[in-house]
Order: sequence, then C-alpha cells, then structure tokens
Amino acid sequence: MREPFRTRIKVRHYELDTLGHLNHAVYHSYGEVSRLELMELAGGLNSGMRDANLAFVLLESHIVFRRELRAGDVVDVTCDAKFGTGKTFHMDSNIYKVDGTLSAEITCTLGLMDLERRKLVDDPRGRIERAGVDLKVLSTSE
Repeated sequence: MREPFRTRIKVRHYELDTLGHLNHAVYHSYGEVSRLELMELAGGLNSGMRDANLAFVLLESHIVFRRELRAGDVVDVTCDAKFGTGKTFHMDSNIYKVDGTLSAEITCTLGLMDLERRKLVDDPRGRIERAGVDLKVLSTSE
C-alpha cells in the first residue's frame, strides 16, 4: 500500500490560542491546505471539473486532537480519499510532527456538487474520473 499524500507546514506564532498551542480552528485549516493541494495535484481543480460543471463540497469535518502543537513545530499533513457507494466520500488527514508523533486526525465527508442544479451527484468517484481527475493520485485505494 502506498503512503498518502503529504504536505509540510510550519506552525506560525499568530496561529496560537491563549494557552500557547495551535488554535483548534487552525487544525481544520491545515487539513484544508492538504486537501486542496492533493486535489490540485490530481487535477481536481482543473478545467475538466469546470467543464463538467462540478465542484467538491465539504459536508462535514470531524477532528480528534492527540498532541498539542506549538509555535515553530513543523508538521506533515496527510490526505487520502476513500470512495464507497452513494453521493458522498471521505477525505482523511492526519497531522504528524516531523518526529512522527500523531497530533490530530481529521475525517471529512465530501460530495460532488452539480453547480447548475446545486445538488449532489450520484457516483462521485465515476464523475471525478470522467472529469479527468487522477484517482491514483487522489486515493491510495485505487
């Protein structure tokens, strides 16, 4: 099995809360950075999606905090898509300190929206693939 996509981020001082560790909302932002970079790498932000009148939409985000992050920490944020049946799919991220310590686990539920109808489409995996997105980049399960 392949390793999931990773992007590296340095915790900045202005992202801290009053306790001196990374603000809870910023963990979600780090997950979003990783999701968008992975989608871009896989071709999910290209004209094929626009031509198909489709866009990814975040429906739910859940986080489990494991270890605090402080200013100056450097983290790797993973991202991996998991497709099943129905109109939704998951993109999961883990935030690791560079020493390998797991800091947070993020699970997101997404859908694929028809931008004209403003509704989720059936078979998001198939529609994403037909729009030219490289599923082998997007998901380690492919």
